[in-house]
Amino acid sequence: MPMPTEERVSQLVAELVERRGFDLEGVAISAAGPASKVKVTVDSDGSPDLDAVAELSTEISQTLDDAGDFGETPYLLEITTPGIDRPLTTLRHWQRAQGRKVKITLVPGAESPEEKGKSTFEARVGVATDTALALVLGGKRKPHRVTVPLADIQSAVVQVEFSPPGAAELELAGGVAPGRPQPGAQDTSDIETTESDSPTEGIVE
Repeated sequence: MPMPTEERVSQLVAELVERRGFDLEGVAISAAGPASKVKVTVDSDGSPDLDAVAELSTEISQTLDDAGDFGETPYLLEITTPGIDRPLTTLRHWQRAQGRKVKITLVPGAESPEEKGKSTFEARVGVATDTALALVLGGKRKPHRVTVPLADIQSAVVQVEFSPPGAAELELAGGVAPGRPQPGAQDTSDIETTESDSPTEGIVE
């Protein structure tokens, strides 16, 4: 029996994810030995509650079993939150990244706010709207705020920081998004993962 598509699994789990107060960031299905691995990535405005993630894992496991799309093929379900290397592609991504340092690449031809006019540069994320994004340039020494149209940004990824930002640059950014960790040494612990240990058919550990 062929495996369900990622789109099909997304349709099956989307309502459960939303009901738990999360956003569905993606579904990935891959081979894991004789089984299949179903990775469901979710996110929320605050730091995801591990109990809620565990409960969501149980609900999704039951839903997939009830749907029967995997047939007799065993699978491992993994519920995870995005790593900091997740590209920022939607307005909610930018809002949740407020106060974080990001590496930005502008679309070809876009005017760069960076002092040397570079099309790829690092900045701290400020307040984001539907059309524009405030960025803090200059780091700790010469922090200053600029505004860039969201349409001018081709790609952006949060950067790992091993020391806290300067107070002035963080203030210009408007602080850190509510419920999000402060930038600094704890950046490497952003990822939270829950693997299903459900005894129902279709789950292997």
